Amino acid sequence: MNIKEQVREIDALVSKGAIVDAVKGFFADNANTSDYGNGGTKGKLEMIEKMEGFAGAIAEVNGITHHHSIIDGNVSASEFTFDFNMKDGSKIYWHEIIRRVWNEEGKVIQEEYFNAE
Repeated sequence: MNIKEQVREIDALVSKGAIVDAVKGFFADNANTSDYGNGGTKGKLEMIEKMEGFAGAIAEVNGITHHHSIIDGNVSASEFTFDFNMKDGSKIYWHEIIRRVWNEEGKVIQEEYFNAE
């Protein structure tokens, strides 16, 4: 499996705001996530549910910027800036690194989020 191509494709989906589709298409069933806010998910279905809830809470996408990605073996890191207005009136502005570990089938088995600010 070509991890470089997988990273390019998942980052393209995230860049256009299709985060639920990115999880559905690229996560292994046993994928786990963790973030710098001490949250996380266990399994693909839990992550889909979390991302559907998050995407549904967005009122307006002000911008999603993919800065760059690096790949080393079966590990990738992608840098993004996300700028959203939320339906509850709050604003989200995240500059983060998304670190992914990929399995032999080209699916994400672990995803971690790091604050890049």
